[in-house]
Amino acid sequence: MSARPDGSDEHHLIAKYFRPLVRHPGALGLMDDAAMFTPPEGCDLVLTKDAIVEDVHFFAEDPAGAIAHKVLRVNLSDLAAKGAVPAGFLLALGLPESVSPQWLQDFADSLGQDAETYGCPLLGGDTVKSPGPVMMSVTAFGTLPRGSMVRRSGAKGGDLVFVTGTIGDAALGLRLRKENAGREHWDLDDAMRDHLASRYLLPQPRNALAEAVRTHASAAMDVSDGLAGDLEKLCRASGVGAVIEVSRLPVSPAGQAVLAADAQAIETILTGGDDYEIVCAIAPARAASFRAAARKAGVAVSEIGRVAEGEGASFIAADGKALNFARTSFSHF
Repeated sequence: MSARPDGSDEHHLIAKYFRPLVRHPGALGLMDDAAMFTPPEGCDLVLTKDAIVEDVHFFAEDPAGAIAHKVLRVNLSDLAAKGAVPAGFLLALGLPESVSPQWLQDFADSLGQDAETYGCPLLGGDTVKSPGPVMMSVTAFGTLPRGSMVRRSGAKGGDLVFVTGTIGDAALGLRLRKENAGREHWDLDDAMRDHLASRYLLPQPRNALAEAVRTHASAAMDVSDGLAGDLEKLCRASGVGAVIEVSRLPVSPAGQAVLAADAQAIETILTGGDDYEIVCAIAPARAASFRAAARKAGVAVSEIGRVAEGEGASFIAADGKALNFARTSFSHF
């Protein structure tokens, strides 16, 4: 990486902003070409990788700290859906020369906070110069007892479909920022607008529920591209269908206010993405235990439907008719 305007090169950038975050001995103080990690005895290593790009996943004016939270948390969400405990991560940063020392300090501080909060230490990575937008990628590692990872492919007919948290807030928050839709038509108060904006800006991964997912779910996945499309992926992997009752979807008070003003917003809620919740299939005999485990973990869960024979996921409205969507999920291409 070439010298930065403030006189620091890549080595000094790493030393100043990221070496202070190192807590794991396998990171070798970020002084080597690679890191070392040994999974606990009897455990599998679960790997996931997500990248985020300016003007695609976040706005240029978003705070550096919020961007740091987002890039780590979207990966932590994947680990949670597999039932894995976070163990560490690698970070790659593509930075234009316009990035300031204060931006880097705020980014590093917030990244370190989340690394501590979620028990997911920085192990290494890379920094490069970007001729365009800020871009970054995290490779996260998790562990779980050998052979116990929850896949997409295990759902069985008769399983109940559960989802965590609330659905659609982040996608509505993105619409607020891009279209100002709520200001004129949705009749939201300041608290509701702030809630929707925050859900887009700051994901809340459900890692507290990881053990309950691992010990109860027959199939699960992270909801990042929209519940409709992601549940479709789970059904396809499992060779089953699913019937979802739209009236049972967990929608926040802000989301309900949007629907009261614009019933067509249900498509945004179901297909917009950026929820970072977990959708999972639970055998009926394990449903009560799963609900109890979720209460203990402090994570809200809602039963929204059932796994059935057939293919794909159907979303049934209160009038008994299936909803049709222009597209079922977000896609980059």
